[in-house]
Amino acid sequence: MFNTVKWSFLLSLLVVFSGCKDKQKLKSEEVKPTNTVEATEIVEKEIVLLKEKPEGMEVPEGMVWIPGGTFNQGAVPHDKMAMGHEKPAHKVSVNGFFIDITEVTNAKFKKFVTETGYVTTAERAIDWEVMKKQLPEGTPKPHDSIMQPGSLIFKKRKNGVANLYDFSQWWEWRIGADWKHPSGPGTSIKGKDNSPVVHIAYEDAKAYCNWAGRRLPTEAEWELAAKGNQENTIYFWGDDASELSKRGNTWEGKFPVSNSKLDGFEGVAPVKTYPPNDFGLYDMAGNVWEWTDDWYNSKYYQEMVSSKKVLLDPIGADIPFNKDNPYAKEKVIKGGSFLCNASYCASYRISARMATSLDSSLEHLGFRTVATVGMLQEGN
Repeated sequence: MFNTVKWSFLLSLLVVFSGCKDKQKLKSEEVKPTNTVEATEIVEKEIVLLKEKPEGMEVPEGMVWIPGGTFNQGAVPHDKMAMGHEKPAHKVSVNGFFIDITEVTNAKFKKFVTETGYVTTAERAIDWEVMKKQLPEGTPKPHDSIMQPGSLIFKKRKNGVANLYDFSQWWEWRIGADWKHPSGPGTSIKGKDNSPVVHIAYEDAKAYCNWAGRRLPTEAEWELAAKGNQENTIYFWGDDASELSKRGNTWEGKFPVSNSKLDGFEGVAPVKTYPPNDFGLYDMAGNVWEWTDDWYNSKYYQEMVSSKKVLLDPIGADIPFNKDNPYAKEKVIKGGSFLCNASYCASYRISARMATSLDSSLEHLGFRTVATVGMLQEGN
């Protein structure tokens, strides 16, 4: 999503800061997908899916069961806003699983931090000796006033922008911005327990999952959950774009200059503000982007359709690859955010996907978790 090569040197430098800080590890082992069939196995015979929740198994608090199913992952033919990396649609089969009803909230993340002492990437001190190894040889060390932890926040523009693909025009590095201070020093999450936690890098989301005994969804799982009972529709409620302001938190107006706030919010909205989809899931369109566990690979969809096979419980590409930035290592994020606008992304659509680097922490990026039957059985 954010090609740092095209940004100014300073912003490029600061974007990688969070990925160059000392890593933290929790005592618990990383939770891996525990599906009963190898996730990348190509299925050549009739697929038998786990559709119904096993009898007697309780639904974890705050989650809902998603029935297994086979569907076309990717853009529907009549979606005029679909981007190239959402095509071609390809058939996948996914076993049933549990998923959080809402994005992980500030209250839930605070409990995790209180119990573990975890420090997010946006809060960690910057080690120049580590960071300079990822920069061109001879890059001078920035002044100590700049070498401080922080994150990226949205900045509204007074006038329009010439190029909507130049993200640096509406993002700025803010020292002191993190999940507890979403807009930087002087801001807080007081009174916002029910808002999605943001400024969460991939590592932070994985750490929370380890603590909670959960994992991040695959892109296929996320898309199946977002669809609800809809088939071949652009949005989780159907194809009527005029319903958007009633269904999700997005940018309505001239981006990034003016927001009409038809949906009631300009920034992050509390979870459950808008109606859920057919499965009872909230904010599957807009509010904050959500991490998945899949590598972003520009070639992946084409490779899948070329194989003429149906994948069972796919976990995405084996390796990351972005044709616009071949050196990037990025994960797929889904769902769009309060900044999504029809003028440049319309990422509140079911098939919409973006690539984000592992170390990115942003004002509009959070996550939700999933659990499989196997994971819960192993936990008992």
